[in-house]
Amino acid sequence: MMADTVDSPPLWRGLALWGAVLLAFVALMTWGPTLLPWAFEYPKKWVVPAARWISDFTKWLLNDASFGLFTFRDLTRFLSTLVDIPYQAVAGVLSGGIEAVNLPPLSWVGLIAFVGLIGHRLGGWSLALLAAGCFLFIAVFGQWTSAMVTLASIMIAVPIGVAGGLMLGLAAYRWRWLARALQPVLDLMQTIPVFAYLVPILILFGFGPTAAIVATVIYAMPPMTRITMLALGRVPGEIRDLGHMVGCSRRQMTWRVMVPSAKDGLMVGVNQVIMLSLNMVIIASMIGAGGLGFDVLASLRRLDFGAGLEAGFAIVALAIALDRLSQAAAQYTGVDAPSGYLKWALVLLALTFVAAFLSPALQTYPDAWAISTGDFWSRVVTWINVNYFDTLEAIKNTLLLNVLIPTKRFLVGLPWLGVAGLLGFVGWRLGGARLALLVACLTILIAVTGLWEKAMITVYLCGISVVFAMLIGLPIGVLAAEKERLWVGVKVAIDTLQTLPSFVYLMPAVMLFRVGDFTAMIAVVAYAIAPAIRYTALGLQGVDARLIEAGRAMGCTEWQILTRIKLKLALPEILLGLNQTIMFALSMLVITALVGTRDLGQEVYIALTKADAGRGLVAGFAVAFIAIIADRLIQAGAQRARARLGLEDGHHDTT
Repeated sequence: MMADTVDSPPLWRGLALWGAVLLAFVALMTWGPTLLPWAFEYPKKWVVPAARWISDFTKWLLNDASFGLFTFRDLTRFLSTLVDIPYQAVAGVLSGGIEAVNLPPLSWVGLIAFVGLIGHRLGGWSLALLAAGCFLFIAVFGQWTSAMVTLASIMIAVPIGVAGGLMLGLAAYRWRWLARALQPVLDLMQTIPVFAYLVPILILFGFGPTAAIVATVIYAMPPMTRITMLALGRVPGEIRDLGHMVGCSRRQMTWRVMVPSAKDGLMVGVNQVIMLSLNMVIIASMIGAGGLGFDVLASLRRLDFGAGLEAGFAIVALAIALDRLSQAAAQYTGVDAPSGYLKWALVLLALTFVAAFLSPALQTYPDAWAISTGDFWSRVVTWINVNYFDTLEAIKNTLLLNVLIPTKRFLVGLPWLGVAGLLGFVGWRLGGARLALLVACLTILIAVTGLWEKAMITVYLCGISVVFAMLIGLPIGVLAAEKERLWVGVKVAIDTLQTLPSFVYLMPAVMLFRVGDFTAMIAVVAYAIAPAIRYTALGLQGVDARLIEAGRAMGCTEWQILTRIKLKLALPEILLGLNQTIMFALSMLVITALVGTRDLGQEVYIALTKADAGRGLVAGFAVAFIAIIADRLIQAGAQRARARLGLEDGHHDTT
């Protein structure tokens, strides 16, 4: 009773505040259209022409900007050449051959053996078989040439991304002001949709693989920068003190003490750069990257689900091989030099290269040996369409008429001023004045750019998709957390889902439901469901076993243990899963512009087709603002939940 008496005033005050704010919002909705029409439809004369300013600036850069001895256009051409020369060399060695000296590419047999030897060196026979098996899978399914083009792009983009991210991270670690300045820039770079990157890159560097590599480097660099800052910050103070005591100079301290000590963390960053580069190289097929991404995109355009799925699985195989090899390299603790393995690997490559002149089958995987399941998958989709067309249409129309369209109308009709105020209040309740100011300002900025209606359509599609993804993902995560064998199978499935290129999700959805919001929602749910499952299962598995035993000792049923102990304690992780689901949904929404949505993703896509940098970047920033608002509010909510459950350990990462 005493506790109730003490806690009641803040609780009632909070409820009263919520009631007052909601009443004000309802009043605005009721009388606002008459009294404050500008709060519902942002006046056109108030719109800040940011898109035009950016487009004009881009034109000035290309046509008039000069550094005295050379122009900005000369600079971009010089950078293109710097990237293009090594790319053409690597692509020639792996895929098309080197025409200048009339040499064919490396043998597929030799490359598979090479990858197997590297795998054996880093992780033993199991990794050797896995890596070689992935590359063999690519060859057997006839995707070798395209996969090697993609691999060539990654081999050029990853070293540049790693070096750039490392240098930027080192600079930010050394100068705190730079770290503070970089933080919001990195946030924006990681939340702006990938299509938005492509627009200015396309204008500055033109159409082709070079532009795709530049976009890939920019996209993949932020995680390396963040991880470098984090890894250097975690180097034990004793090691730094030892470096100072033995008289290391600043340069020696960086390269001989700090960087080697942070090696494990930095290798995680390298792994992230590899995986993000692979993801971006696929998206960058829109601006001429070629390779597997182009095959998937071409399949989408002609609605050939089978061919697209095969190219998608080849991307999965390549991603698994690169991921496992880079992870093994990060954990590799061998101290003896790998020169023996490297020597044998190079000898093997040379022998197979020479042998390929005698046997063409060693040079290029014979088409007659290739296996294809493309027709099978296409027939499966056709069979579903023939036998279940009416049922699918009924499901689609029911959801469209009763859920999607009413939600869309409601959200589009919301006043931008009221939404900004309401979100500001939520931010203040969850994280204080700074969070309130941030979310309110970002909301107003979206309105100021004149994209409020499209932003609300984005929120509607993202929100509906996230709700369905959580409704499906939560029960699966709960079941998987309870059964170890099921979790193993589910983990393989969601790992595969997260590696498949986003274009692949669109194909079956379009073939079954044609174009429109419903199709976009299905594709987004399929793409964004993985984190909902993963974080729910991991959160439940991480609940302290002693608390569960205590619950059983008190006579709780399994249902009570699940609902009153496990789910409550796993709430912060589930909220993190919700956060990630929203991020995945937003990134996929931009891709779904290809099926005719009318949201911000469509703005970005139109800007890409018209090479309008301003339009694309402003729409991209608006998507990023939505992502940042959702991210900050959910993070603050998760932090409050942790504090309420007594899970806060008081440790905060200050890096």
